Amino acid sequence: MDIFERITADRGPLGQYQKTGHGYFAFPKLEGTIQPRMNFMGKEVLTWSLNNYLGLANHPEVREADADAARDYGMAYPMGARMMSGQTSKHEELERNLAEFVGKEDAFLLNFGYQGMVSIIDALVSRNDVIVYDSESHACILDGLRLHMGKRYVFPHNDIENCKTQLRRATKLAEKQGGGILLITEGVFGMTGDLGKLDEIVALKKEFNFRLLVDDAHGFGTMGAKGKGAGEHFDCIDGIDVYFSTFAKSMAGIGAFVASSKDVVDYMRYNMRSQTFAKSLPMPMVMGALKRLELIKNSTEYRDKLWTIVNALQNGLRERGFDIGVTESPVTPVMMKGGLAEALNLIIDLRENYGIFCSIVVYPVIPKGQILLRLIPTATHSLEDVEETLKAFEACRGKLEAGEYQTEELPVIPQGY
Repeated sequence: MDIFERITADRGPLGQYQKTGHGYFAFPKLEGTIQPRMNFMGKEVLTWSLNNYLGLANHPEVREADADAARDYGMAYPMGARMMSGQTSKHEELERNLAEFVGKEDAFLLNFGYQGMVSIIDALVSRNDVIVYDSESHACILDGLRLHMGKRYVFPHNDIENCKTQLRRATKLAEKQGGGILLITEGVFGMTGDLGKLDEIVALKKEFNFRLLVDDAHGFGTMGAKGKGAGEHFDCIDGIDVYFSTFAKSMAGIGAFVASSKDVVDYMRYNMRSQTFAKSLPMPMVMGALKRLELIKNSTEYRDKLWTIVNALQNGLRERGFDIGVTESPVTPVMMKGGLAEALNLIIDLRENYGIFCSIVVYPVIPKGQILLRLIPTATHSLEDVEETLKAFEACRGKLEAGEYQTEELPVIPQGY
């Protein structure tokens, strides 16, 4: 069969709904200044879908730093990959500051979080090494695993006893092959908001010989007394051998970093293909990241504001009987029962009649018959925003339970879209 014929016939598990939802449920356009209230299809909506946790996207000092760097350097400088011609003292300064903040000897800047994690895994392990990982690891981790030419074992999400079982299997195989073990998990799981059991995993080092890689994209800046991430929250920073985070969340920017011992970071500098063969991170993004990190390090104000909103939203949902799982982070999942048509009608109602915009997750990402609405609180939301959202969710839950969203066919996107 011709490749194009195949993809025309099979659009994929999500692509099959393209005609139903493109531009409304998928690839929606939120326009205007990054803030809680933005424009969606010509209407103002209260938005809970932006990973701008600390509200830094439009902080005046951040905007000024971004603008000054764009004026002074343009978007092209430095030209070339870091290894060839794209190295600057500012890139090195940002790496030093990041390493110091997360309690590691050194750090390496990455152009993007997703490709960065894929390349970290590819660089760290050989075919003789064995990987053990959490079943709910992010897609970037799973894609990195696909590059691994050796064996890997998965343990059910946060199941430490089963993790030990997989470590026993990995130990036998690694000893036989002359390899090592890399255990991969997350600090904060971005879909459900619960935390990886980092302290318990680190404690397993007393029994097993492995290295620990933690993806803390949602924990950096939000978790721990000083925002140093899930490792600080669990007081086990030293037990994390390789720490990774992206700038796309609390830093409200583009880029990422990996931190570890100087020797390991130096190795990754010379062996991460996604960085060796990619253009250096443009200077405005580096200068902007320096300012964002400075604000995170020097004040707890933004994190305190964030957690005020998080606690109000999550406590309000629990008090009203909503199932938000076991989240311990700002990520706030709201789980309901219903089919695909009900889920889409619920979202249309929330957006069109209540002015609430949040992300929706349905099958095949989660099991059939379940609906997951994911809310991302930020430091820029208000308690009034929380109250408005709680009232809207109560009203829509009542309609869902009364069967008002049930339809034979998938809903049609409202006219005008």
